[in-house]
Amino acid sequence: MNVPTGILPAVRKMKDFDKALETNQDFIVILESRLAQLKSLVAYAKRANKQVLVHFDLIQGLKSDEYGMEFLIREVKPDGVLSTRGNIIQLAKKQKLLAIQRMFLLDSLALDQNLKLISRFQPDCIEVLPGLMPSVIHQIYEQTKLPVIAGGLITTKEEVQAAFDAGAIAVSTSKTSLWYK
Repeated sequence: MNVPTGILPAVRKMKDFDKALETNQDFIVILESRLAQLKSLVAYAKRANKQVLVHFDLIQGLKSDEYGMEFLIREVKPDGVLSTRGNIIQLAKKQKLLAIQRMFLLDSLALDQNLKLISRFQPDCIEVLPGLMPSVIHQIYEQTKLPVIAGGLITTKEEVQAAFDAGAIAVSTSKTSLWYK
């Protein structure tokens, strides 16, 4: 299973979808969409030789249960999912999809709770938000030994580099100017 590395174009607005396809990045992330358009977006991206990660929690009309995952796998066919929900991570792994656990770090309690979830559900990767905390990125990797993706609030090349220097394998960003090498 391929694990994303480098910059991950994260498509929040459909006007940025074509821009993401024009990058030389292997993966793209679909952050927000409607269920009705998701299948065609994924198919279009795959025709452009992109691997597609879908943020399961942000797809309007997709229920976070076994049937929602079954639909996603059979009909949409993404390469992986991102989710804050442990049950979605568990279902994705069961179906051999790349499973990326998103963790929002508000304080040390949130960090501890998320580390417990990661230990329980064993995702393939962890996405840390906000990604502007190099020491925390390093700490999470040291505690879990799982690949870490930095995401959220990253807006400059220097912030991207700081995340990589801290041990992140990838940086997820909707800032289109950062999508190009």
